[in-house]
Amino acid sequence: MKKALIIGINNYPTVPLRGCINDALSLASILETHGDGSPNFSIKTEIDTKTKAELKSMIVELFSGNSDTALLYFSGHGFLNEIGGYIVTPDHKRYDEGISMDEILILANQSKTKDKIIILDCCHSGALGSPNFAGGSSQLQEGVTILTASRDDEPSMEINGHGVFTSLLLDALQGGASDLRGHISPGGVYAYIDQALGPWEQRPVFKTNVTRFTSLRTVNPQVPLETLRKIIEYFPTPQQEYKLDPSYEYTNSEEVEHTVIEPLAKPENVSVFKHLQKFVSVGLIVPVDVEHMYFAAMNSKSCRLTALGYHYWRLVKDKRI
Repeated sequence: MKKALIIGINNYPTVPLRGCINDALSLASILETHGDGSPNFSIKTEIDTKTKAELKSMIVELFSGNSDTALLYFSGHGFLNEIGGYIVTPDHKRYDEGISMDEILILANQSKTKDKIIILDCCHSGALGSPNFAGGSSQLQEGVTILTASRDDEPSMEINGHGVFTSLLLDALQGGASDLRGHISPGGVYAYIDQALGPWEQRPVFKTNVTRFTSLRTVNPQVPLETLRKIIEYFPTPQQEYKLDPSYEYTNSEEVEHTVIEPLAKPENVSVFKHLQKFVSVGLIVPVDVEHMYFAAMNSKSCRLTALGYHYWRLVKDKRI
């Protein structure tokens, strides 16, 4: 069982925001299902929650119980003082700005839920789990993952009706951060966002203490799994090259008006070649001594596994895919 509390607050009495509700609704829509439409997270979306008490009770409820995964997402104002960081609620007052990030981490650390994921898109969000403040809570218990839009001393920017961070988060969850099997992990999401934000922009923060793989969402794999499993059939050992000849190239046929080369295209070899070309497109194999697979076939060259290809070869060989 997977549950998520998605919070977006625009309506602050002093400094209102514009993109936080859009962020929350868009994220809820994506996380609710996997790429194939099957159920993913059970979502509770809270928009413009008015009080600190309301919000805190929802967070306590999220981390109660012993579900498989509990995910907290917040888009709104963040605040930092000499004590630590806070997610700000509309009823904020001086020295009572909202919910302490330390309190949120304590709730996650104490939760019996197997995987606890906290994603914050607010200014100073990197203060969550930071040891930089007096008495601040920084230890992450097993199963806790934190992903924040910025470091503790940085703002979190909005553009075109969305937070910059959340725009990248949405792209990542729609498939930009998936592995070849279609799984999207928190680490993959961070890598995707980290690469998209330059050194002069806000810097995302990723902290985790996990001992197992956690998938936030799955999408259609880049290579169909039944095709990917054939990699050990085509390459019985990872060092072995796959020998090609003109019979693998479907255009090498008398039906096509050009000079053909013996042996002519064979349907069974053309089918294998399509798989190999798919492997090339995702970096699993490369042609040897030529630039393109077409020339490898027409010149009777070969192809071989890349380092990434060997990684997936080993996963298939060990029956992990």
